[in-house]
Amino acid sequence: MTAQVHSEAWRRDAGVIGLVSFCHASSHFSHLLLPLMFPFFVSELGLGYAALGGVISVFFAVSFVAQTSSGFVVDRYGARRVLYAGQALMVLACLWLAGAGNMADLVLGAILLGIGNGVHHPVDYSVLNRQISPLRLGHAYSMHNVSGTLGWALAPPFMVGLSSLWHWPAAYIGAAMVYAGLLVLCVWRSPWLESRQPVPAPIATGSNSPAPKRSMTLMDLLRQPAVVWSFAFLFCMTMTYSVVQNFLIIILQKVHGLGLTQASLALSAYLITAALGNFAGGFVTTRWPERVDHIVGACMAAAAALMLLSATALLGAWGTPAALILTALAVGLGAPARDMMIKQATPAGATGRVYGLVFAGLDMGSAASPLIFGVLMDRGWYGLTLAGAALFLMGGGLVSIALSRSLRAASSQRSSGVNA
Repeated sequence: MTAQVHSEAWRRDAGVIGLVSFCHASSHFSHLLLPLMFPFFVSELGLGYAALGGVISVFFAVSFVAQTSSGFVVDRYGARRVLYAGQALMVLACLWLAGAGNMADLVLGAILLGIGNGVHHPVDYSVLNRQISPLRLGHAYSMHNVSGTLGWALAPPFMVGLSSLWHWPAAYIGAAMVYAGLLVLCVWRSPWLESRQPVPAPIATGSNSPAPKRSMTLMDLLRQPAVVWSFAFLFCMTMTYSVVQNFLIIILQKVHGLGLTQASLALSAYLITAALGNFAGGFVTTRWPERVDHIVGACMAAAAALMLLSATALLGAWGTPAALILTALAVGLGAPARDMMIKQATPAGATGRVYGLVFAGLDMGSAASPLIFGVLMDRGWYGLTLAGAALFLMGGGLVSIALSRSLRAASSQRSSGVNA
């Protein structure tokens, strides 16, 4: 009987992880829906790249607001309804973009996409933290991170492929069908999205604080050091990742003399290795849940050192990509432990709003990084751009130390209160 119960629990956890991971992949997929069609917008709609860059800024700015605010909605009304609304907006946005004929159409499409994208992290982590067994939570975080990378990886062949076969509006119609299918799947498996189970007991190294007596406001959250440090950590990590995603190919070409094909393969290898690191990080976090702060600190220190070394010309055309791949492995290994630390910083009953606020750091970093490092790239300071990305990785490591200390301080205060 015990074995049967264990098997059923495993199957349910696997189903929930799979569904949430599909949804997370669709979120990252949406990040590239506009940039991949830029060549068509330039040639057929007569728009410039500066204007199109503004459309991307609108997307991430709206996503930032939606992510911060939707967490409060998730905590009040549940994850399921918010996810349905987000997926429905994605369908509507893609259908609208399929008929876009001017700048105003693209801006409205970016707004709809930004709102739809913004709901995912509050929804995803609310469901995972409440539904998944504590023994499998590390694996849940790792698969969640892996799915995001896969969403990025699948967008180019999907969108460009459909555009090549027919025309660019067909790519958006195809994307709308994907989001519609995912919405149907979510409705079909709606019990997996119900967040009615009690929050699992926290682990010993820093835990969720007692349930608040009243609903926590945004200002209440901003007064909690651990929440602010978690936001800063995600911001630093995204500043680095955005450099890699947007500029790594050019940097490898200019600094190290790699061809376009070689540089593209290096970026692909980076993304794949980061996904593999995320997968392995789930086992590491599950094995040593009480040492997640050490895991994050060690991974960030190693990654920063490797990327800083890659910014020089010391390793050559082949050594530099190898060092960057090791950087991706270190960053990936630390990601599930990072999510566990954020969980420890989350007061009970405030999962949606905390994750909405914290992961808004991703949107802020995605919007700020191209603006800051684009200036360095325009000046031809390619190595300095990669070195700057390494410094943000180092900053993430320092922030993780501050986060760990704030968690220990909060845990000590709670222990003192109990003993008193």
